[in-house]
Amino acid sequence: MTDSDDLLRLENQLCFALVTAARNVVAIYRPILEPLGLTHPQYLVMLALWERSPRSLNDLAADLAMDPATASPLVKRLEKEGLIVRERSAEDERRLDIRLTEAGQALRQRALDVPRQVMAAVRMDIEQVAALRDGLSPFAGRTPIDGVRTP
Repeated sequence: MTDSDDLLRLENQLCFALVTAARNVVAIYRPILEPLGLTHPQYLVMLALWERSPRSLNDLAADLAMDPATASPLVKRLEKEGLIVRERSAEDERRLDIRLTEAGQALRQRALDVPRQVMAAVRMDIEQVAALRDGLSPFAGRTPIDGVRTP
């Protein structure tokens, strides 16, 4: 095998390492989020709403790097659970605003320990997690890198 052939080994692929790591991290979150009644994608929606509520579906989807069509079923499920409500905007009836209910706001208190539980599960402290997160930032944004747009 030549050096060029080594570049095509599965274990040398950045995409494979990232996809595998992402799948494993989501699996770590699953049992931590289960007592909260949230899936990992629902948790991300709630995090965004805990930062700012109300907000439009399009705004929420953009912050989560999702299409509105992908975010919409998550929002509907959270509404069914009584954590959020969807309402037409008073300023623009074409816009769907999403806001937390009292139950959704209260869930934040129960979620405060999630990051510490995740850090314990991966055996990393906050500085290590921050360094890893920051190292992934070139892949997490929606800005062009050498002419290629990241998802």
